[in-house]
Amino acid sequence: MNFSLYIAKRYLFAKSSNNTINIITKIASIGIIVGSLALFIVLSVFSGLKTFSSKFLNATDPNIRITSTKGKSFEFSDNIQNTLLSTKDIIAFTKVIEERAFFKYDNKEQIAYIKGVDRNYTKVVRIDTLIYSGKWLDFDKNTALVGRGIANKLSIGILNYGDPLTILVPKPGKGYLTNPSKAFHTSNVQAVGVFAISEELDQKFVFTPLHVSQKLLNYSKNQISAIDIKTASNETSICIKTLKEKLGNDYTVQSREELNSAFYKILNTEKLVAYLIFTLVLIIAVFNVIGSIIMMILDKKSNLITLYNLGASIKEIKKIFIYQGFLLTLGGLLTGTSFACLLIFAQNKYQLFMITSTIAYPIEFQIQNLLVVCVTIITLGFAAAIIASSRISKDLIK
Repeated sequence: MNFSLYIAKRYLFAKSSNNTINIITKIASIGIIVGSLALFIVLSVFSGLKTFSSKFLNATDPNIRITSTKGKSFEFSDNIQNTLLSTKDIIAFTKVIEERAFFKYDNKEQIAYIKGVDRNYTKVVRIDTLIYSGKWLDFDKNTALVGRGIANKLSIGILNYGDPLTILVPKPGKGYLTNPSKAFHTSNVQAVGVFAISEELDQKFVFTPLHVSQKLLNYSKNQISAIDIKTASNETSICIKTLKEKLGNDYTVQSREELNSAFYKILNTEKLVAYLIFTLVLIIAVFNVIGSIIMMILDKKSNLITLYNLGASIKEIKKIFIYQGFLLTLGGLLTGTSFACLLIFAQNKYQLFMITSTIAYPIEFQIQNLLVVCVTIITLGFAAAIIASSRISKDLIK
C-alpha cells in the first residue's frame, strides 16, 4: 500500500487526543455532506422541472414547424406536399392557421388567438389528451375547442346550442369605415370542448377546423400560416437540415426547442445561477476542511518529525494530508449523494412534496447531474487539501 495513503487513512479514522480537532473534522464532514446533498437535489429539481414542462410542450408544440420567411401566410403547394412526403423520418404533418381574433359570447368579450387545424392535427400534436371537458373538434361542423381561461372569462357552456361563440376578425384594408359592422369577418361556432394546459395557453387559444379560420381570414383553400410536423424520435435535426435544403430561404424551419427558446434559456440560466450559488456555499464549507487539516498537521507535528527522521520526504509528508483531505471530501460526497438519491427516489414514488393537491414536485435523477456534483466536490476538496498541506515545510518539522 502507498505509504502516504496508509498514514492518511490512519489519521482520518483514528480519533485525535485533542477533542477540538475531532469536532472540527466532524463539522467539515457534515458541511461536505450537506453541500453535496443540496447541490445534487437542486440540479435534480431543475432537471425534473424541465422534463415536467417538456411534457406540456410535447402536447402543444410539434417536433418541427415550417412558416413563411415573408408574411404571415403562404400557399401549401404541390411542391411542398411532395417535399414532405418524400422526406425520410416524417411521420405526419398538418396544416395550421393562427391569427389574433375577437371573441363574443353572451354579451362578454375577449381577445385571443384563433387556431385553425385540419384532421391530422392530433397525429402531430396530442392536444386532445389535454381536453378538460367535452370532446375534440367535429370537422364537419363549425365547432371550437376553447382554453379553460377563455371559457371562464366568457362563461362558455359546453354544447349549449342556444348561444354560439362569435368570432370576429378585422377585414384588411385602408381608410375610414362609415359602417363599423362591416369592419369584421364574423363566424359563429359551437364550443364542444375545453382544454387545460397552463394559465398562459388556456387564455390564448381557441381551436377551430381549418376551413372556419380560412373563411374568417378570407384565405384561399390552400392558404395557411404554418405546417406542423411530427418526426421519428432523435431524427429532428436531420429532418430540419433536409427540409431547409429542399425548401430554400423562403421558409423558416424550426424545432420545438427553437420555438420555445426563451423558456429553455430562462430554465438553463436559473439552473446555472443555482449551481454557482451552491458552489459558493460549498467553497465556504471547504474552509472547514482546510482548517481541519491544518489543525491535524499541528497536532501530529511530533509524528511528522519522526517520519522525516526515518527517511520520509517533505513531498511524501505533504501527500499524507492531501490524501486525508481527499478522503474526507470523498466520504462526504458519497454520503451526501447517497442521501440525495434516496430522497429523489422517495419523492418520485411516495410524492413527499406537492405543488398542488394532485401534482407532485418534479425531480429527476440524471447521471450528468451526479457527475457535475462529483467533479465539483472532488475538485474543491483536492484544492483545499493542497492549500492546507502547503504549510508543511522543513522549518515546521525540524
